[in-house]
This record gives sequence, C-alpha cells and structure tokens, in this order.
Amino acid sequence: MQKVLLPNGLTVLYRHKPGNAVIVEVMIKVGSNDELSDEKGIAHFLEHLLFEGTLKRPTNREISNEIEKIGGEFNAYTTNERTCFYVKVLKKHFIKAIDVLSDILQNPLFDPEHIKKEKNIVLKEIDMVNDEPRFYQWILLQKTLFKHHPAGTPTYGDKNIITSLTREKILQYFEKYYQPSNMIISIVGEIDNWKHEVDKWFVMPKKKPLLRKKHPNTLLHQNISNTEKRKVANTYVVIGFKTVPQGHKDSYVLEVLNGILGRGQSGKMFTEIRSKRGLAYDVGTQHVAEVSFGYFAVYATVDKKNITLVKNVILEEMKKLKSLREEDLKEAKDFIEGDYLLDLEDVQKISDQLLFWEQLGKSNMMDKYISQIKKVKLSDIKRVIDTYFKHHAIVVLEGK
Repeated sequence: MQKVLLPNGLTVLYRHKPGNAVIVEVMIKVGSNDELSDEKGIAHFLEHLLFEGTLKRPTNREISNEIEKIGGEFNAYTTNERTCFYVKVLKKHFIKAIDVLSDILQNPLFDPEHIKKEKNIVLKEIDMVNDEPRFYQWILLQKTLFKHHPAGTPTYGDKNIITSLTREKILQYFEKYYQPSNMIISIVGEIDNWKHEVDKWFVMPKKKPLLRKKHPNTLLHQNISNTEKRKVANTYVVIGFKTVPQGHKDSYVLEVLNGILGRGQSGKMFTEIRSKRGLAYDVGTQHVAEVSFGYFAVYATVDKKNITLVKNVILEEMKKLKSLREEDLKEAKDFIEGDYLLDLEDVQKISDQLLFWEQLGKSNMMDKYISQIKKVKLSDIKRVIDTYFKHHAIVVLEGK
C-alpha cells in the first residue's frame, strides 16, 4: 500500500491489485456521530443530495449514466463515523471515475428543487427501515445500548429536522466537513498515474484541519430491556453487550468469539437454537467495532411464547465459552482467516478496509489483522467474557 499527502491536505491511498477492475472511493471523516442536535440526519441527507446535480452534470441521470453506460457501479453510504462515495469500473475507465467523483464533491448545485425532492425520498427511506423488523431491530438495539453516546441516534436522523433543513444549513455543513484535510481517497487496482490524476482533478483549497469530538465509551452496569409491539407474525429478539472500539486489543478477541458463536450454520448459536431446538429460522451474531464505540449482539427471530427460553439459551451459550476447547478456538481463527482474505479478493472490500484503518490512524493494520487474530488465546476469551458480558441489553419487537 502506498500513501501520499497532497499539498492541499488530501490523503491518498493506493493498493496495487492486478485485474480488470479499479475502484476509486472517497471517505469524508464525518458521520451521524458528529451531528449537532439540530443536524440529526444531515450527513445521510447530504450523501443523497450530492448525486442530484452538479454544474457540469445538472441532473441525477447525467451523473449516474456516466458510470452505468460503461457497466460501472456508483454508490455511497453513511455510517455513524464516515460518509463514503465510490465508483467501480474497468481500469481503462479510471479517468472517468475520478472525473465523476471529483465533480459531485466539488461542484454540487444544491438546487432547491433537488433538496425538496430528496427530503421526500429520505423520509420514505426512514419509513422503510422502521417498517422492516430485520432492519429496525438494530436501530432499537443501538438506541437502548447507547443512551449517552451519539451512536444511539439512527444514522438516518430525525424526520422533523430533515423536513426543516434549509439550503443554507446544508451548504454550511458541506463547506465545514467536505474539505481536503477531512477526506481520504482510496484507489485499488492496476493504475500507474493515480497520484497525478488525483492531484489534477481534486483541486479543493487547503483548509484548517478539523478536530473531532471524542465520546466516552462506558460499559453497561446493569441489565436493561426495551420492548415494542408489532403487528407481525414473528418476534425479533436481540441481546446486546457494550464492548470496545476497533483500536482496542480486545476487539480481536471479540472477533474470534463472533467466529465461534455466529459463523454460518455451524456457529454455536445456530446449532443450539435452530438445529437442535428448532426455535428460530433466522439466528446469528454481530460484532461491531467502530472508531469510537463497539458492541456484540446475538439475534433470533422466534415465536412470542419462546422469548424467555431463547434468551436463557443465548446467555447459557455465552457462559459455556469459558470452557472452550483449543479445537473450537482454532476453527474460529481458520474461519476468520478464510472469510477475511476471500473478502479481500474484491477491490471494493479492500478499499473499505483501507479507509477504515486509515481513519483509525493505522492503515498498515489491514495486513496485520489476521496475525492479531491468531494471537488470541483461551485465557483472552475467558477474560473478555468476564469483562464485557456481565450485563446486557435485550430488545424485543414483539409480534402477534
């Protein structure tokens, strides 16, 4: 991996990967965690709005067709910690990818009609997420786990705030965060002139670097619960534990636990809850380790009458981890290695990983991730269980 800092403060990462595909991805180091009380949802809204028109390409179709007519992929996403825009094309179209991305990030129109239209689209997206229990269960979990941390606020924001957003407010936010010192570009593929082209197309003026507010990460000190009733057939149960951000050494241990409990159809939770007892169709685990927060969760879609039974089974399986065998530990490590390295066959996944680790200030750790996983011992597993799994939050979307 090569890394350069351009004179205007823009960081550029390049990873050589032979093949037909190249990806250009731009990360802006701002997400919903950085929003003020009157900005909830503005990061996600702006991600949508930047696709709507530029001085050079005034409509959404003109922007998207530039990439789609050559068979490329063009998309974006917003998280608690970052906003990313990417274009994936054949390497012969590298210049086109740079051209389009630099255009939407430097020359947006912010047309009042576009803003009005996009408000309706985002509000419908929020309704869609809230209507779908498989999505909303995670919104409810983070609200419950992170009551005193911005990760408890959904990335999609507040409908009232989005409705009242003005062009001036959006422009002010854009000019504050969408500046070179707060952006990182990742390029993965087989390109020779990448540095020259980025320097040529991204001509933003240098600005003073931003200081990101730090949010304390505290563990749960008691069990908590949150239940909402839904007019659906199934009941959705998630048990979550507050853990640590990715920069913490225990995040690797938690990844191994995720491999033990939640891998495919052979994970311990799937085996115990679905294969042996037939209590759920959809069951699994999730480990999230971000820049400023982390959590571990087990989820299952069950009959309402089995809520208590499934909860007890989950907590019992967590306790059993303290008597884990070396064989189980090795299987989990092998699973993680295979899953991780196969993922990195895709230029998109490589780019995301490069940007994530660079945001942590540890871009070189992407290639050291597996070596850190292999260092995890049984004693680490026991210590992590005693440290982070003492108290939990259980959220239930209770069906009919």
